[in-house]
Amino acid sequence: MPTPFKHPISSSKVGRPPAGDRGERVKDYPQVSFRLPKPTRDKLVALSLVTKQPQWRLIVESVDCYLRKLSRNERAQIARLTRIRTNR
Repeated sequence: MPTPFKHPISSSKVGRPPAGDRGERVKDYPQVSFRLPKPTRDKLVALSLVTKQPQWRLIVESVDCYLRKLSRNERAQIARLTRIRTNR
């Protein structure tokens, strides 16, 4: 009979799970540094707090939203350029 003080062995991993878009570790993402006007930075911080989303994810979603508004030709150009950079 098991004693009440022993805990069942858990198969879950220790630590925080990867939080990247496709399960990657965010720590492994390339870093980017850029300057923002203070009002824009304040809005980004507030948006992150209200939506409980990390700032990097808000920027990713913003870029994706902007891309959806471009013409088909512009999106095709961007797709070509990102393939070229990925293949290097």
